[in-house]
Order: sequence, then structure tokens, then C-alpha cells
Amino acid sequence: MRQEGLVIANDSAIRRTRNGPIAPTGRGAQIALWVVQIVLAAMFIFAGGSKLVGASAMVDMFNAIGVGQWFRYVTGAIETSAAVMLLIPSAAVFGALLLIPTMIGAVATNLFLDQSPAPPLLLLLFASAVAWARRGQLQSVLSRVAAH
Repeated sequence: MRQEGLVIANDSAIRRTRNGPIAPTGRGAQIALWVVQIVLAAMFIFAGGSKLVGASAMVDMFNAIGVGQWFRYVTGAIETSAAVMLLIPSAAVFGALLLIPTMIGAVATNLFLDQSPAPPLLLLLFASAVAWARRGQLQSVLSRVAAH
């Protein structure tokens, strides 16, 4: 059955995007995606905020890294900005994309500091899942930029 831009099959709806793959539009899938985005945003607001306010654990960790405290501020700003973007529908894909290299760096840093890489790996997995689920938004933006 067809309805304007939607293909209904097997009790699930999928939307065909103009320039890319089909995106899930089922209510459950959308709710799950938003739950992941909200949880990620909360975690990164907390993590980035603790870096920006100078929590002693964060200051000690960045001292151990040896790059300097300026890097703590940069990392905190990246994490809090990405968290806010995750909560804005049109910017969520960019927030997730910003977190991917940040979490790759966090995994490497945890390995360097002989800490478990599991927490940043898990966050990397969720950020990657959001970026993948929102890839149609990115394709849409890129096609608009290319058209100009």
C-alpha cells in the first residue's frame, strides 16, 4: 500500500528519502532513537560540564594525560555542544558525528592511562548508532549545500 512518500509493508512504515536510503519511521524505532539521544545528551552534559567547571577528578585526569588543562576545556566544550545538538532534531546527526572522534580519542586515552576503555567504547557505539539512524538528515543537508 502506498501513501505519499511512505511504503507500508509488514505493519511497519518506512520513508524513502529523496537522496538516500530508507529511514525507519515506526513509532517504536523513533522512541528508541530519542531515548538513546536523551541518555547520551544527559551523560555528555554531565561529563562535559564536569570538565568545564574543573571537577578535581577531571583536572587530575588531564594532568595525567599531560597535554594541559586547555585540552580539558576544549573537550568539555565539545561534549556539552554535542549534547545540546543531540536534543535538537535538525542538529542531532551533527552532535553524534562530533562525539564519534571524541570517543575514539577517549578510548585511546583510557588505554594510555591503563583504564578500562569500556565506557567510552559504549558511548562510541551509541553515538555511532545515532549518526547511522540520522544519516538521511546528513544526506539532505549535503545535497542542499551541493545545490547552491
